[in-house]
Amino acid sequence: MAGRSYIAALALVCLCLFYHLEISAAAEFPVGDSDGWSFDVGNWPNGKTFKAGDVLVFKYDKGAHNVVVVDADGYNSCTAKSGSKTYTSGNDKITLAKGTSYFICSYPGHCDAGMKIKVVAN
Repeated sequence: MAGRSYIAALALVCLCLFYHLEISAAAEFPVGDSDGWSFDVGNWPNGKTFKAGDVLVFKYDKGAHNVVVVDADGYNSCTAKSGSKTYTSGNDKITLAKGTSYFICSYPGHCDAGMKIKVVAN
């Protein structure tokens, strides 16, 4: 009987440990740091290491900007295709998938003024 209790307790400890590791594995990154999602943010990802599951937090004045998920062509041309995922809350949290992700502001002139980022997650 004591053996079963020991095994159950050990299993619970292991479960809690794995749960804690899973939670601590992802990191949140405030895009633009203290400046937030703003103009000339394109160099913000430089020197940072991102992993799949990390969360980008885009903070900006609601109504003044947006965040649009685009592909490489959309990033390079500063255009969003019809149906592109668009965030508008001013406090948008986007979980990164493995690979390269591209984000722009689709308000006229904003992307051309540097309001776009390219992030690579391993």
